[in-house]
Amino acid sequence: MKLLNNKFPGIYYEKRKRMRLYTKNLTPGEKVYGERLKRKKDEEYREWDPRRSKLAAAILKRISQVGLNVNDSVLYLGASTGTTVSHISDIVGDKGFIFALDFAPRVMRDLVFLSEKRKNIAPVLADATQPRKFLHLVSEVDFLYQDVAQKNQAEIFIKNASTFLKPGGFAFLCVKSRSEDVTKSPKKVYSKVRDKLEKEMIVADFRILDPYEKDHCVFICKKK
Repeated sequence: MKLLNNKFPGIYYEKRKRMRLYTKNLTPGEKVYGERLKRKKDEEYREWDPRRSKLAAAILKRISQVGLNVNDSVLYLGASTGTTVSHISDIVGDKGFIFALDFAPRVMRDLVFLSEKRKNIAPVLADATQPRKFLHLVSEVDFLYQDVAQKNQAEIFIKNASTFLKPGGFAFLCVKSRSEDVTKSPKKVYSKVRDKLEKEMIVADFRILDPYEKDHCVFICKKK
């Protein structure tokens, strides 16, 4: 098992019939979503399922950079039950930190349980569309991740990047085209989102996630 490449610290791969991604388990012996655990010498790794994580899917789609580093502070918008959050927790390590935000009380319970085992995660019950309302709960961060399936995804992303992301920091946006506009083709939706992003940020890369996620794409951006 080797480091994928020096652009993606904390991410490992194993190549057999297909490439499998892993992160080093911050809490050895513990699974988060039923993933496979693999031991190598004295270390334990968790397999990262690209059909359950858009970040993993983007890496397998050969996105050129992610911008996430060991020890980073992260704001994750749309944390859900914590699948991708847990792998980011592995990557940033015990000196990094994640503000895992979601507006749904039903998933907050899972995030609270996850944070009890992973001390670098803080669950935040809040609405990503109103960042001013959780200013007192979230500090400035190195990396922003957004996976919020609703209208105005680019506007929400830009607003939070402006509020919380450090200058020069990277941000990762997942776009679900059907949530943005069901009447338009995914290609047109992605183009419109890109136009909005380029007015405010540097778009470093873009990937469509088929076949891992239908009608989804991701943008990796850098704050000016």
